[in-house]
Amino acid sequence: MWRKRNLQLQHPYYFHKAISLALNLSSLFLFFSFLGAHQVKAYIFIYGGCSQEKYQPNSPFEANLNSLLSSIASSGSQSAFNSFAIGNGTSTSTDTSAYGLYQCRGDLKTTQCAACTQNAVSQISLLCPYCKGASLQLDGCFVRYESFDFLGKLDTNLMFKKCSRSSTNDPEFYRRRDDVLADLQTAIGFRVSTLGLVEGVAQCLGDLNSADCSSCLSEAVSKLKNVCGSVASADVYLAKCYAKYWASGYYDSSSDSSKEDQVGKSIAIIAGSLAGLAVIVVLLSFMRKALCD
Repeated sequence: MWRKRNLQLQHPYYFHKAISLALNLSSLFLFFSFLGAHQVKAYIFIYGGCSQEKYQPNSPFEANLNSLLSSIASSGSQSAFNSFAIGNGTSTSTDTSAYGLYQCRGDLKTTQCAACTQNAVSQISLLCPYCKGASLQLDGCFVRYESFDFLGKLDTNLMFKKCSRSSTNDPEFYRRRDDVLADLQTAIGFRVSTLGLVEGVAQCLGDLNSADCSSCLSEAVSKLKNVCGSVASADVYLAKCYAKYWASGYYDSSSDSSKEDQVGKSIAIIAGSLAGLAVIVVLLSFMRKALCD
């Protein structure tokens, strides 16, 4: 049987068919590789946090939380920000109430916002199973829920920092950096600022009023300078806002951060594994069909 198939493959028809099959499989592999890489880059993990307090499965809180997360996942297609309070009626026990919000980056399109929030909702349940509070910051969006009402309240706790290892002695760079940060500090909501070779971006969560947003960004800018010092690029994420700057066209991925990006690495590995598994399944299917024809 195997001898017969090997002899058949030496025939020009089967040789050309094998070459065609190899080319098709190569194209398919490149497609899956691109798809996996694109999906991972679109939702880069920044940080995540989980409360130590847990809730019981099938409890009233879980029902309210599921309703809240469902609302977040569906609302991203309508607006860049929204907040929710589920089960907080006067006749309902406060122990069962769930509060949450999401915020998309200000330059995302509605379709991108919807995709990011749906991705974040699916990840936050895996990251923090049965937790009564959790937060997840992706590059394009942020999702948070709690068992207590945190909505509309200023919170400047440092959640994540990223300081590049590269620095420069150019005083002009830091002069322009300070000007960019001063501009970002006056943002109401989302702002991008560019001056020469320095770029920056800042954003507050939509539940803050203008005064609290200014206070939050002022604290974020202060931490950029004090925590990261004289570096070429830096990110600071507080609980209710973030600010970052970098040299135009450059960002150092080798950095010191307050939390290791283990979840982000896991997501990339899972996505790559699924793409590879899909390629193997299709490869075996094509080879079986080719050999049987």
